[in-house]
Amino acid sequence: MTTATFQRPARGLLDFIGAALCLWAAAYHTPVGALVRDLGARIFSAKTTTRPLLAYYTGGVYESHEVEAPTQTAFVPDIEVLATIPPGRALGRGVFASAAMLSGDARAPVDALARRYGVPFGSPEDAAILVEKAKLELGSEDAAVLAVFAGYDVASYASHRVGAEGRDTTLEVLAARLPPTSSKAVSSASTALMLGTAYGLSWPVAPGTRVSSPFGWRNHPTLGYGKFHTGIDLSVPEGTPVKVVADGIVRRASEDAVNGKVVIIEHGRGVSTAYCHNSHLRVTTGQKVTAGDVIADSGTTGRSTGPHVHYQLELGHKPMDPFAFRGSKPLIIDQAPPPPPKPDGGTQLKKAFDQFGPPPASEE
Repeated sequence: MTTATFQRPARGLLDFIGAALCLWAAAYHTPVGALVRDLGARIFSAKTTTRPLLAYYTGGVYESHEVEAPTQTAFVPDIEVLATIPPGRALGRGVFASAAMLSGDARAPVDALARRYGVPFGSPEDAAILVEKAKLELGSEDAAVLAVFAGYDVASYASHRVGAEGRDTTLEVLAARLPPTSSKAVSSASTALMLGTAYGLSWPVAPGTRVSSPFGWRNHPTLGYGKFHTGIDLSVPEGTPVKVVADGIVRRASEDAVNGKVVIIEHGRGVSTAYCHNSHLRVTTGQKVTAGDVIADSGTTGRSTGPHVHYQLELGHKPMDPFAFRGSKPLIIDQAPPPPPKPDGGTQLKKAFDQFGPPPASEE
């Protein structure tokens, strides 16, 4: 009797400690717990440490940084400004721009890889050469970019694991084989790939086309008050062929009262484009397209004051000025400022984008 009397409190204490440890593990070491903590932090506007754990399960790609490039527009763009940048050089620009955001110990893998191949890392051209050398050893562009920011050994380990499984060595797949401590490196790599894709885009109409309304705040031509314009308006005669700016998949080919006949293309790596106010669509939803394919004829459908193409570029579901990624001298994004003000109205284009993410709407 005496023994039983002393055992029960001890066991109850052990059960309590065990239950507390289980709750702690569930909250701090499972994706469900991380999601609950993240939701609580959002509600109470508090800081949270859930990002590394969530990045482990989601890959943490293509929505890693609040990236905003400075506005750079011209009334009539110079043909040289709109020349298409070759893929290797475009990716070099993206890698160099993403690396420019790093400081301190975060730059160590970049410098180590540069020493490994005896390549300086002082320009986008150097970055392109470095990625190409790493690609020859690691077998894929994504693995090479990951090596720049996570280190050669980390990228090689992930690449060999994915290769043994017979899967494509994309950044999403590689990231799932890495521990949460690699989340920041994966974030930088995904930003580099996203920016590299944006730098490599071509132009939807002839290079000498007049820009009737640039990206940014403007006095809306039909509503009569200031609104944020999330794309650029290219003034062309009705019926002008509109070409897709890169390979991709048509996510929407439809019509609404605001944007008229619209085509939305997903290019991968967090990059998508939209083409609004067309008179005729030449593609259908789900269709694969190749850079330079004619996807529509320009027009003035929807809320429009005259024939033009509203061309919109989205990175990580945020609108960007397409001119920020043009020209012989790349703009280097050295920080992640707040995103532009969220525009109101134009919900039709937003609903169209919702199939693969919620970007801000067009403001035509």
